[in-house]
Amino acid sequence: MTALSVLFIGFLLGLRHALDADHIAAVAALATRSRSIQETIKTGIAWGIGHTVTLFGVCVVIIFSGIAFPEKIAGALEFIVGLILVGLGVDVILRIFRERIHIHTHSHRDKGSHLHFHSHKDEVVHESSAHDHEHPSTLPSRALAIGLMHGLAGSAALLLLTVNQQVSPSLAIVYLLLFGFGSILGMGFLSAAIAWPIQSSARRGTNLFKRFNILIGIGTAAIGSVVMFQSYPNVVAVLTTL
Repeated sequence: MTALSVLFIGFLLGLRHALDADHIAAVAALATRSRSIQETIKTGIAWGIGHTVTLFGVCVVIIFSGIAFPEKIAGALEFIVGLILVGLGVDVILRIFRERIHIHTHSHRDKGSHLHFHSHKDEVVHESSAHDHEHPSTLPSRALAIGLMHGLAGSAALLLLTVNQQVSPSLAIVYLLLFGFGSILGMGFLSAAIAWPIQSSARRGTNLFKRFNILIGIGTAAIGSVVMFQSYPNVVAVLTTL
């Protein structure tokens, strides 16, 4: 296999990696807070950057130190990812029921119109709420943090390190970078695809938006529960070695 083929495969695997069920669930749950497709894409890219940073860091250390990354540890970290997904799903559901989410179109003179949804919790009169809000230009810190955790967990690091047995360390690093770029790009496209039905349901009314969000919350929590169930034996194995 030529060096170019190895690098191309790394990029394609990065694109494919973005489509893992737990990744889709995480970004879908995070996207329920986004006001626009652009904001959702930014969320997905933030997740992808966080995922790439930790994955790249761990793999580089392993490549140059020769220290193995135990599969049991990777599996135990997956359990934490599952726990995070359950928390995200429950948060989506509770936010819908407790916060009295309301949706309407909101306009800015310099940025056009977008969907504005906000809470009316503890309010009696709708007009009493302040509709002023800001649009942060930085990457969403919540998505970035969850991406960082995702990058530590699972079999991706183990999968990537198999290439180190066939190529030089410098080529392996380029492979990692292309894998990371592919996962960021893939998550950006995936976020756009996720954003469309969420924004579409919001434009059709608050009730449909709420139902769709509840579906996302239930799905995210269910995927998280499956991840926890599958990775639980690794948690037990790690705890018994302590």
